[in-house]
Amino acid sequence: MKIQSLPLDVINLIAAGEVIDSPVAVVRELVENALDATANRIVISIYPELWRIQVSDNGDGMIIDDLKVCSQPHSTSKIYSHDDLWRITSLGFRGEALHSIAQVAELEIASRSVLDDDLGWRVRYTPQGEIENITAAAIASGTIITVSNLFNNLPVRRNALPAINQQLKGIQTLIHQVALCHPSVTWQVFSDDTPWFRISPSTSSHHILPQILKSVHHTDLQALILEIATPHEDCSNIQRTTSKIELVVGLPDRCHRHRLDWVKIAVNGRMIRNSDLEQTIVTSFARTLPRDRYPVCFLHLQTCPSLIDWNRHPTKSEIYLQSLSFWQEQIQNAIDQALKISSATLPTALYNSRVSNLIKAAENKSTYHVTPAPKSETIKSKDDWGLIELTAVAQVRNTYIVAEHDNGLWLVEQHIAHERVLYEKLQDHWEIISLETPIILKQLSERQVEQLKELGLEIETFGEQLWAVRSAPKMLSERNDCNEALIELSWGGDLETAQVATACRSAIRNGTVLTLVEMQTILNQWKCTRKPRTCPHGRPIYLSLEESSLSRYFRRHWVIGKSHGI
Repeated sequence: MKIQSLPLDVINLIAAGEVIDSPVAVVRELVENALDATANRIVISIYPELWRIQVSDNGDGMIIDDLKVCSQPHSTSKIYSHDDLWRITSLGFRGEALHSIAQVAELEIASRSVLDDDLGWRVRYTPQGEIENITAAAIASGTIITVSNLFNNLPVRRNALPAINQQLKGIQTLIHQVALCHPSVTWQVFSDDTPWFRISPSTSSHHILPQILKSVHHTDLQALILEIATPHEDCSNIQRTTSKIELVVGLPDRCHRHRLDWVKIAVNGRMIRNSDLEQTIVTSFARTLPRDRYPVCFLHLQTCPSLIDWNRHPTKSEIYLQSLSFWQEQIQNAIDQALKISSATLPTALYNSRVSNLIKAAENKSTYHVTPAPKSETIKSKDDWGLIELTAVAQVRNTYIVAEHDNGLWLVEQHIAHERVLYEKLQDHWEIISLETPIILKQLSERQVEQLKELGLEIETFGEQLWAVRSAPKMLSERNDCNEALIELSWGGDLETAQVATACRSAIRNGTVLTLVEMQTILNQWKCTRKPRTCPHGRPIYLSLEESSLSRYFRRHWVIGKSHGI
């Protein structure tokens, strides 16, 4: 589309006083322009000591008429009228970026349009965005933008910038984020003509994230793409009639973070900040991660442009999103679906560790009383589960259930699998019942008494340093060690913490001998849970030994002659 100046009424609405305040801002604006030009290969060269940045792309390029006006203020080919502001489909649209760069640096653009087969043009601009020099250039289709002597005319701004290493880190982070949003693009980044890093293209962000987080393998991730009906009927003049959620999550039994630094959210191709959506993601991982651990999650929401207002922040990193509660619900459902275990989502060749090494790690046997698993239970059909079919075949060290499936076998830790089952039952049916005979507790502090009352238990003074508890959680009331369990609950925590403690105490203990029927019952119950990968404390419940891994370990794919050196 042709570049032209925006009408005054549109300028007044979107003028954001855009300021190029760092090399990161320069790279961001130039990369967004390259992506808007449909580039699928972008090369970025950084010369920190020279304050020089060059961005090359193989996009559509610009004709000579566009090159003459592209650096003028509020000149853009991405919107034309007031109505276009509510249907933003591009990354840039204000027409300020190149003009702002020209004001703080020497700007040169070489471009050849895909519409012009003859030659390209090289243009240098004044600080006011006017043409200083124009010459013909023999270049391939695309655009090369060179920014030199950045902030040379603003020494105070240059001196206020952080150290060079910090600036380079910011550029790297920016490119990583953009690459996640646009996985089909090849990225090559150079520092002082030396290759710095490269990101190879892919069909989805699932294979981009491991290139960014080197400690994460693609089998540690679960990817999901869902199409969702647009919640409003006023979405007109758009190419798609449905919204799409692309989700890449780190499986909580395999990867997580010490800090809340890898919960990333993008909307329509641009990374944004939204505390409400971030909190929704973190909450959805509750009781699936270890304590003080945070998820790895990339969420890309692609929806109707008319549902988004990009004019909240000059960098377009903050937005107004209509129907926020609707999207929060959809995101939570998507994460729950991604964390399920099904034949469709099972990764292959997860582990190659020897089984014997795992067995040696069996935890110490408990001294708690045992509540046996029920011997029979009404079983739903396989279709109702929507999960991989498991068959109990053995018990190892009275701790691990060996379960067979079509693609290999699993080792399931019986205690924490049963703990997950009981915890979710307690979440759904937390019931406090009256006790026929009150339980007498001794030497409780005032805080402990208040804690039991906060959990809904009926407790009253029974004598000197004695208290009578006349109600208890139903699951605990049936246990012989109910008094010990109540003391444990009195030490603090909210209702959720109490449910976790109750489930942990009530779950079948490691060291308990189980029949095949009992093992199968635990497997069937566990498969039906909402978050079957980890226990409420965040520990992994199962170890997968896929058929492909077993075949590789035992070398079943070797050719007999070759394996014997013939």
